[in-house]
Amino acid sequence: MILTLPYPPSVNTYWRANGKRRFLSKAGVEFKSAVQEYVINNSIPKLGDARLRVDIVIRPRSRRVFDIDNLLKAILDAMMNAGVYDDDSQVDDLHITRGDPCPNGACIVILEVING
Repeated sequence: MILTLPYPPSVNTYWRANGKRRFLSKAGVEFKSAVQEYVINNSIPKLGDARLRVDIVIRPRSRRVFDIDNLLKAILDAMMNAGVYDDDSQVDDLHITRGDPCPNGACIVILEVING
C-alpha cells in the first residue's frame, strides 16, 4: 500500500510545552488532520494489529540541510491516529530515504504486512 502524505513537521516543532504539560503544536495537529483526511478520502484499508514493514521517502521542500530522522515520529503517529494500524510498535522493519525536493514537500509511505 502506498500513501502520498504532506510534508511532516520535525520532532523539534511537533511538540510544545507549557510548564510540565506537553502537547501537540499547531503544525502537529494540522499534519495529523491532513493524514486522517487523506486516509478517509482515499479509502485506505485498516491493517489492524499486523506486523509491518514501512518504507518512507521524504521529499523535502528544498535542498536545505535537515535531519531526516526528525520527521519519523509525526509520520508514524499520524498514521496510527488515522487508524491505518493500531500502534506504531507494530513496525518491525523501518527504512527512511531522502528523495528529490518537490514544491511544498511530500512524504511517500509504503506499508507492507509482514507474514509470520
